[in-house]
Amino acid sequence: MTTPFLTREGYLKLQEELEHLRTEKRQEIANRLHEAMEGGELIENAEYEAAKNEQAFVEGRIKELEILLATAHLIDEKHVADAVSLGSTVSIQEAGGNPEVYTIVGAAETDPSAGRISNESPLGKALLNHKAGEEVRVDAPAGSFVVKIVKLA
Repeated sequence: MTTPFLTREGYLKLQEELEHLRTEKRQEIANRLHEAMEGGELIENAEYEAAKNEQAFVEGRIKELEILLATAHLIDEKHVADAVSLGSTVSIQEAGGNPEVYTIVGAAETDPSAGRISNESPLGKALLNHKAGEEVRVDAPAGSFVVKIVKLA
């Protein structure tokens, strides 16, 4: 298993999710199960089945988050390096395109719509260890393209 990388913000967000699942969500499901069991025949009770399925999902997610948080390596987003690394915010531009800004994060925090791309994604992987001013070839599933690193923060 690879070491998961998280920013401090991402770590705290996942801790909040874990706490919510352990307390509120577990109780909500327990209440649904109790109500469904009082509803009579369990064999044909769709609500009971749905609650059991949700319970299994929630318990799986709790276990996943516990392992992730226990093994995570925190990355420092505040450092400024001379080359792209985990935690770096980088401005890139394709030829003729508008500049785009991304922060390189671990896979658990990926959110491209918020400008957070994984170090394991084709773009993230290609940018790692390159410096401002360099052109980088990105080999993506839809084909290769070249971006220029405009700025590194």
